[in-house]
Amino acid sequence: MSAPSTESIPATTTMGPIHLTVADLDRSLLFYRESVGLEVRERDAGRVSFGAGDAELLVLVEEPGATPAPRHTGLFHFALLVPARVDLARWLAHAARERVPLAGLSDHYVSEAVYLADPDGHGIEIYADRPREVWEGQVMARMTTEPLDVDGLLAELDDPATAPFDELPAGTVMGHVHLQVASTEDAVVFYRDGLGFDLMAELFGSAAFFGAGGYHHHVGANTWRSRGATPPPPGSAALRHATIVLRDSADRDRVAARVADAGQEPETVEGGIRVRDPSGIALVLATASSS
Repeated sequence: MSAPSTESIPATTTMGPIHLTVADLDRSLLFYRESVGLEVRERDAGRVSFGAGDAELLVLVEEPGATPAPRHTGLFHFALLVPARVDLARWLAHAARERVPLAGLSDHYVSEAVYLADPDGHGIEIYADRPREVWEGQVMARMTTEPLDVDGLLAELDDPATAPFDELPAGTVMGHVHLQVASTEDAVVFYRDGLGFDLMAELFGSAAFFGAGGYHHHVGANTWRSRGATPPPPGSAALRHATIVLRDSADRDRVAARVADAGQEPETVEGGIRVRDPSGIALVLATASSS
């Protein structure tokens, strides 16, 4: 792979809300409110937004009859980062009591994570980071996937059977977005050499992880489930766009200009500037005041 050719994206860059298509808004609203623990922020005809505290994290748009598209490029999962390990323990105890179906429980060395899927098959990760001093500078060598120590996690609570849980706590943010792409090599060229993220880790040529400011990853890109590496067909329950949040309009415009210099024509849209990665996945470059 070629060496990076641009300055790094600003260290203050984070991820913002993702926008998804769903088939049944009432069904999804119940799931995200009761199972995941997100708070409804706004609802109008065919659209609902969710958040935690002051942060908007998720926007759902209803297209009745939309069907899942798990084998196409797009979303692998979005990842909600809770403020502390005890918050992850409270969520897991809640999921056990409410019999929320889970897809996995993993220790990634940099973080501890629980995986599930929504009624349309959109992947979700709820995770807590280990202290930064544990993993900083070691992500390339140490980020891994091992079984989660569930007993150790739940030991954060006095009694998992009665630990209160009403909703995800204020301070929960969109920690990262993990994408299914057509080519990991092309993703590196775009996310590292184009947008300016640092390449934090690679896995056997099938996955790459990109971060800003030394964070273990804000974007993941893999080819694990992309059969045929084609975009989801029209009418799919799929990712509409992910949001990359820059500090201000000057930072945003500099990143958009690098995309334009590479031959793409960024589009001004509500909330920011839309660009697309080599797999056609839409990303909106926003600012902290607009996300």
